[in-house]
Amino acid sequence: MSLDTLQHNPGQLTFAVPKGRILDEALPVMARAGVEPEAAFHDPKSRALAFACLRPDMRIIRVRAFDVATFVAHGAAQVGIVGSDVIEEFDYADLYAPVDLGIGLCRLSVARLASDTEEAGSASHLRVATKYPSLTRRHFEAAGVQAECVKLNGAMELAPSLGLARQIVDLVSTGTTLRENGLVETATILEISARLIVNRTALKTDRRVAALVDAFRRDGEERSAAA
Repeated sequence: MSLDTLQHNPGQLTFAVPKGRILDEALPVMARAGVEPEAAFHDPKSRALAFACLRPDMRIIRVRAFDVATFVAHGAAQVGIVGSDVIEEFDYADLYAPVDLGIGLCRLSVARLASDTEEAGSASHLRVATKYPSLTRRHFEAAGVQAECVKLNGAMELAPSLGLARQIVDLVSTGTTLRENGLVETATILEISARLIVNRTALKTDRRVAALVDAFRRDGEERSAAA
């Protein structure tokens, strides 16, 4: 179903989900909370961004993780799922993250070439490649280092070896990609998990949003009790 078809029903809730690493883990959690996309959502050939949901009062949009937070913070979507890295990077006042879903676990780390043995704290200025400039600057400022952030959206591991930046700040799961590119972790900035996020105004004014929060919270409690 196209976005044009969906956008003419202002009474629908919009649930934003991220493309990429979190989505596969999020779908079963969403289903248990009563949020299931139409079959077309699972078509790998589909380029659609908006989809119908099995409950008629909801639609699902699939966008980049950073955009999930923006849509929800500005009220274009009322509910969404995104990593805590994105929440901390943007720190939107109108965004509320009431439920830790316990999925999408990884960390935001600083890394450099294994051959680079000079401590970052020995310099007052450092160039760092990252797509998290706010978190990166705050981390290095706490150590008394001014971080010049070079914004990259991918291939972060190439930056040190090609001289673009001395260090990187990126998501790390197993660390295999870092090792294969001659990099080592030097610090963890943030432990990350996926969160249910809601627009604060929508939470106050739409009972369905509060009901979704309760459904996701109950699912988390049940999973914890069964673990």
